[in-house]
Amino acid sequence: MIDPKKCLEVLKENGINFYTGVPDSTLTNFTACLAAQTTTFEHITAANEGAAIGLAVGSHLASGDVSFVYMQNSGIGNAVNPLLSLADKMVYQIPMILMIGWRGEPGVKDEPQHTKQGAVTLELLESMRIPFEILSEDEQTAFKQIEYTVVQARKNRCPHALVVRPSLFEKYDPKKAENNYSMSREDALHIITDQLKNDALVVATTGKLSRELFEYREALKQKHNNDFLVVGGMGHASSIALGVALHEKKRRVICLDGDGAMLMHTGALSNVGDLAPGNFVHIVMNNGAHESVGGQPTLGYQVDFCKVAEGFNYQWIKKVETSQQLVLALMEINEVCGPVFLEIRVGVRTRKELGRPTILPVEGKNDFMNNLQQK
Repeated sequence: MIDPKKCLEVLKENGINFYTGVPDSTLTNFTACLAAQTTTFEHITAANEGAAIGLAVGSHLASGDVSFVYMQNSGIGNAVNPLLSLADKMVYQIPMILMIGWRGEPGVKDEPQHTKQGAVTLELLESMRIPFEILSEDEQTAFKQIEYTVVQARKNRCPHALVVRPSLFEKYDPKKAENNYSMSREDALHIITDQLKNDALVVATTGKLSRELFEYREALKQKHNNDFLVVGGMGHASSIALGVALHEKKRRVICLDGDGAMLMHTGALSNVGDLAPGNFVHIVMNNGAHESVGGQPTLGYQVDFCKVAEGFNYQWIKKVETSQQLVLALMEINEVCGPVFLEIRVGVRTRKELGRPTILPVEGKNDFMNNLQQK
């Protein structure tokens, strides 16, 4: 295993002084160390992986130095365009180091949403002609790989990648987001689910929120066919829900979103305001954290989501912080025409025994579609 603090020291010794990216559970211990050992301007948590590449490009333009970008392999898709159309050796020749968490490695047990991404991760890097090293479990070997990769990035004037398997880094207690909100995300989810009309459709964002919804349906002995769990594709739940709402106009479509997910692809909300489906209800659980991948802080509390929704022409907008306020808001929502936007401030905490959906993603999709076709 690798000591994350020593790893960071090696990077700094090799002239890496600017770090940015999107949190990943595989890299939690390294990014926790990174957050603790750097200043605000040395390390920036980006809204999405493409934005992180943009930050790295800008940093290089201003400093001439090699920047460092971290992400889960699922985020490669967000990064492809700026990597190939900006950073590539055939365009602007921007050197940078990519640290990529490898979820779904072939032959290694993982969640279904990582299967395809894991199988093609190395092939994607090869197709983009991004040289890479799979970081060794031997610390000294790994540090030599890092040194070599930085040298090559500078020499070749293009991105080079370090691919990281799960559990590679030693434990480093992260600085987690904290708040004093009394209502947990799961508390809020139970209230929302209990208040939903029986025919309401739910599109739930990736991460623990979807897992909590699945478990609550199980506890209530309810079917799951009103729910579409977006177990991958972070940030796309609102667009998926909008697509459903435009076709299924007689039923309420509830998008259960998270602060980190909404920040990742905020621009998608412009379509909601423009098309203005009256049955669209957008609920954002804001705990100021990327809780599903380690609890790293987001900018959820620095952004006024309600003003953002107002700017995108949502018709009914409110923020709540207590269960009593939430119940009253949901009663109002049942009587208004959307698009509706509700921000719920919730605490950062999750049951340790929280499980995962026991059905495959495609089974959930088929149940959801069959439900719609029967109406």
